[in-house]
Amino acid sequence: MHIPATLVRGGTSKCWLFNQVEVPADRGDLERLLVAAYGATDPVELDGVGGATPTTSKAAVVSASSQPGVDVDYLFAQVGIGTGSVEWTSNCGNCATGVALYAVSKGMVPVTGDRTRVVMRNTNTGAVLEGTVDTPGGVVHHFGRQTVPGTRAGGVAVGLTFRNPAGTTALLLPTGQAAQDLRVGAAEPVRVSMVTAGAPVVLVDAASAGRTGAESLERMSADVPWLRTVRHTAAPLMGLLQPGGEPGDAVPKVGLVGPPVPYTTTLGESIGAEDYDVSVRMLTMNAPHSAIGLTSAVAVAAAGLLQGSVVSRTTGGPTDEWLRLGTPAGVVAVRCTDVRDGLPHRVTVQRAARLLADARIYVPEAGSPQAA
Repeated sequence: MHIPATLVRGGTSKCWLFNQVEVPADRGDLERLLVAAYGATDPVELDGVGGATPTTSKAAVVSASSQPGVDVDYLFAQVGIGTGSVEWTSNCGNCATGVALYAVSKGMVPVTGDRTRVVMRNTNTGAVLEGTVDTPGGVVHHFGRQTVPGTRAGGVAVGLTFRNPAGTTALLLPTGQAAQDLRVGAAEPVRVSMVTAGAPVVLVDAASAGRTGAESLERMSADVPWLRTVRHTAAPLMGLLQPGGEPGDAVPKVGLVGPPVPYTTTLGESIGAEDYDVSVRMLTMNAPHSAIGLTSAVAVAAAGLLQGSVVSRTTGGPTDEWLRLGTPAGVVAVRCTDVRDGLPHRVTVQRAARLLADARIYVPEAGSPQAA
């Protein structure tokens, strides 16, 4: 069998997008299709279209939304690599950037001038986002000059805004505390902030763990087992794991934060300590993120607004409208607006997207030799 799909680059991720009418509505059938299409039982995804990294083994199913004020819904899938499974509990801001461009280019949302707004709902989490797509002259473009940290390749500019990403203070702080000590295994406790904004995230104060927050990707790779333990320890405290449940590796997101220091990006660019406000090093699933996931960036920015969080303690107090994050790929600026009672009601990150291909993906039928 074959299914139509579009490959997009959104920010620093690649994602295959499917129209809902072309794929199964049943979640189990859809998961089996994606596993077969991506070759997801293979750790290099050789016999499929998966990219064999967490940032390139993603998918989203897009449909017109029935919710008032929302243009399109999208179901995000993090396709496992070598696991033969799909993780459905999270959202991906970079892929949402691609969904916005896709919706405009495919005529799901009419062009409205030099910029076209697309309101999207992530059906995994219920999050509502706005993508403002550059459409100069009322035309959808396939190429652009907007760049993002992590790649020198240009794309169509898309401003991505998360609406009410934290909900309420009770939802923002699932444990009721802006920061607390977390005992990880038999080691001394580390200082963490557990927040839910954009995504559930546990942020470790790097100094309390004997780290800097500006570690290289190689050092972060060595820390993956420890950071997974942090994630699995925090999950039940954040209401993400029921007693007796099996811990996952999608949420909470987990990473280190620390003070700004001079460093060299993965593209060889020199960054001064004065160029940003806080160092951030995150995992994506079980690998160091080469930059930062946008949902994680939203959570860091929201934590920066909270007195006593590990972010605001690093920056010297609650931050104002802008927070500049020093990531391995470079500086990502996050803007919080319409802040009330410490809660940001709009969080915006400037991104870029590009449609890479329209294709037919040939998928082995269940029971065929290729699928066996």
